[in-house]
Amino acid sequence: MKFDTIAVQGAHSAKDNRHCIPVPIYQTTAFDFDNVQYAADLFDLKTEGDIYTRISNPTTAVLEQRLAMLEGGVGALCLSSGQAASSVAVLNIAKAGDEIVASSTLYGGTFNLLGVTLKKLGIKTVFIDSENPEDYEKAITPRTRCIFTETVGNPKLNVADIEGLAKAAHRNGIPLIVDNTVPSPYLFRPFEYGADIVIHSMTKYISGHGNSMGGAVIDSGKFDWAASGKFSELTEPDESYHGLSYTETFKEAAYIVKARVQLLRDLGNCISPFNAYLTLLGLETLSLRMQRVSDTALKVAKYLEKHPCIEWVNYPGLESGKYYPLAQKYLPKGASSIVAFGLKGGKAAGVRFIEKCKLLIHATNIGDSRSIITYPSLTTHRQLNEEQMKACGIGDDFMRLSVGLEDAEDIIEDLNCALS
Repeated sequence: MKFDTIAVQGAHSAKDNRHCIPVPIYQTTAFDFDNVQYAADLFDLKTEGDIYTRISNPTTAVLEQRLAMLEGGVGALCLSSGQAASSVAVLNIAKAGDEIVASSTLYGGTFNLLGVTLKKLGIKTVFIDSENPEDYEKAITPRTRCIFTETVGNPKLNVADIEGLAKAAHRNGIPLIVDNTVPSPYLFRPFEYGADIVIHSMTKYISGHGNSMGGAVIDSGKFDWAASGKFSELTEPDESYHGLSYTETFKEAAYIVKARVQLLRDLGNCISPFNAYLTLLGLETLSLRMQRVSDTALKVAKYLEKHPCIEWVNYPGLESGKYYPLAQKYLPKGASSIVAFGLKGGKAAGVRFIEKCKLLIHATNIGDSRSIITYPSLTTHRQLNEEQMKACGIGDDFMRLSVGLEDAEDIIEDLNCALS
């Protein structure tokens, strides 16, 4: 199957689901066991099947399989939010005393997760204020367990050199974890450039309609956890499963299986079957939406570039932009929906501009079918101090526009009226 066919029909057969053409909603907490031995085998991970929706569910399973197919991985795990996906992706391989090397330009919530919350758990994050893979590699120590970055930084819109970062990680026996939320697998597939784990906030582009929370972790199956020698939690016996070794039992799927049967089992941050169903509906139109918003965002960026009230514009698809060469390499079909720009006049002008927008919705989401304007220094990055905001590329003049599916001329007219 090609991409669009997978998005619409992948991993689902109507004949196997009482001839139901859309994926049914299995709105249940638990599942009936055929017999006692079957139940015991499920709990011992000796056979596949559903026990409890906190761990797995047939509706969610279709979404997970489709995402794995679209990204080109061996398996996926869907969770309650993108933040839950980031947490599980890291905690699956890092513990107290370990370290992470991460981009300083991460989404504000992820920055706080790595820099504050995980710090309380004894996991240190070294943030790199550079786009050079060599600087990431210099920060790696024997305690480092992964490099963590976003394909396209939110909201700075810097494009990461995924291939270079993957090589730096692999030279040191650690995986590269990539948040691929902004491009989605339609615009970019990180595994093709050496990434090992991909995460998504499905709340954004994959769902696409601003009505469902969800996150996903997807495993390439290509990283050799045993050969690395740094991941005993995957190679050594797990006492909660009678001494089972994930790498020995599940081979290339060791990482994603452990994330499900250990972390999801214990933390309980599962996605509901209904949210999985809504996300599947959004996923069916992913390629159509991503191409449309990418095309519209480029038009909007070109308009803003010429406006006298605008100090600067950053959109990876602009030929004049710093990240255009990397965007041409990694994002040839389009650079997604987010346009970042700076208003002349600083905070006072920013507040007036936001309040004058009529069509653009003032909110903190991205990837919605509706256009959303965000003032990051007063919202998404509000908890960061001045130095941290500067590292993320955020200032009082910074605006983030997530272009929706409205007519491009209407979006531009609303911007023009607000700026005027």
